[in-house]
Amino acid sequence: MFSPLGLFRSLVCPEKDKCTRVPCIFSHRDDLPPPHALDLTIHLPEVPTQARPCIAPTTHQPQPQQRLSLTPAKRPLPHTPLGNDSTVAAEPPRKLQKVGSAQRPLAIPSASHTETGVPILRVLPAQSLVPIPIRAQTMLKTLYDHFVILYKPIAPKNPALASEHALRQEEEVYKKSNKMSYRNAVINCVAALKRRRPPDSVSHTSVGTEDDIFARAEAQKLLVSLRVSRLKIEQLVHSIAELEKWGYIVNPPSGPGGDQPSLEGKVSKCERCAQPFQVKRMEKADQCVYHWGKPYTSRVNGEKTRIYTCCSRPVSDSEGCAHGPHVFYESKAEDLHARHPFSSLRPPGSTEVLDVVAMDCEMIYTTGGMRVARVSAVDGSGVQVFDQLVRMDEGVQVIDYNTRFSGITEESYKGAILSLAKIRESLNSLIDTDTILIGHALDNDLKTLRIIHHKCVDTALLFPHRAGPPYRRSLKDLVREKLGKMIQTGDASVGHSSLEDASSTLDLVRWYILNEQNPTARITD
Repeated sequence: MFSPLGLFRSLVCPEKDKCTRVPCIFSHRDDLPPPHALDLTIHLPEVPTQARPCIAPTTHQPQPQQRLSLTPAKRPLPHTPLGNDSTVAAEPPRKLQKVGSAQRPLAIPSASHTETGVPILRVLPAQSLVPIPIRAQTMLKTLYDHFVILYKPIAPKNPALASEHALRQEEEVYKKSNKMSYRNAVINCVAALKRRRPPDSVSHTSVGTEDDIFARAEAQKLLVSLRVSRLKIEQLVHSIAELEKWGYIVNPPSGPGGDQPSLEGKVSKCERCAQPFQVKRMEKADQCVYHWGKPYTSRVNGEKTRIYTCCSRPVSDSEGCAHGPHVFYESKAEDLHARHPFSSLRPPGSTEVLDVVAMDCEMIYTTGGMRVARVSAVDGSGVQVFDQLVRMDEGVQVIDYNTRFSGITEESYKGAILSLAKIRESLNSLIDTDTILIGHALDNDLKTLRIIHHKCVDTALLFPHRAGPPYRRSLKDLVREKLGKMIQTGDASVGHSSLEDASSTLDLVRWYILNEQNPTARITD
């Protein structure tokens, strides 16, 4: 047995008088203090010299008393009052709390471009995974240079387009790549830019970022795939009361009609200069000076001013900007009926006809007023079903081909062989009173065709002007806003195309079906 070292002699025996240990390692003295008043100092016993490992004999020196500091291994959690609800857990230390977001910060541009057109990339360096000098001075500049080359044909009218698209393209690439793939992604994008065809207008398929072009192509595929049928647009047909409100002629005027096809030699009011004139054919017509554009309100030096779209001159300026013959325009049903009679389409019969047709006409000025010179139509799938020039009735002479808007020239009009009566017969083989006709400001087309029809879908009414009747939005603006493309971009020698306009009105109805009427519309019947 080992002899006791007396380490517990300063502690009172917990069993005191009932202790049965012989000998007891605790003290049974009565003069010792209670356990809670004891000093935690432990007196280490003297270790015999012979028990110490040593190299040389040494003289025994008594060891001083050593005080052990009882420091906890971990810092205790701060005390948080729990209030009445003891089930609420205390807040963990701040260093253990989750701070910030686990998502990667997106450092995207917040500025446009310099005076020279070079884009500016203003982002916080700490938020960009790719060094800013690489993004702004190398990759963004490379994208800008290639957009400048691509957009060279349209740069004079759109000087900031290359800078804007370079910024957006760099942003698209940055969002889709990481630090390692960013450079290669930009290089692939530049290679795609080099493969694009130079655009001739801002509506060209080569204009835009990669995402723009992809989204436009997908939207166009969906539009082209959608066949507009009677079932899809029957609820869009305007009521007769609504048609009358917008100037449609819903009932044929009384009388046989066509008894006064021409006003040659008579006095009328010029639509261009608002002056009275004697109606004469083209080779004998008197000339007038006029504005071919429409007036609109604009702010000049902080003041509202009415100016013309054709020359930007104030309406108060009496002098026109264009020269041409005096012409006249008629809108009253009785006058139009006197030039050529109105009639309805044939009733439904055994012959199968189209259920939906989009139509547009081009008009020219004649001695019989404004008359139809070209009729174009496409079916519900966008396929061309009719496109013919219209020869004037006997005794009606051309005053002005109105090429700026009609696209018809004296040379091209020589191919007109069918009169309006023959054109109507041809249309009767394609459409009847049950056919739904689509058009923009369709009342003008029906008036010049002398057709009475009640099942109409007019895109000018489908997409109303914010000012309400009688204002209408132009087809060109609607197509640019809803379809993201430009039409009627030809100059004065080219003019409009009725076939292009007819297809555009059909696409607007397709867009309405997919986005307004039924966003989940299917592409099948």
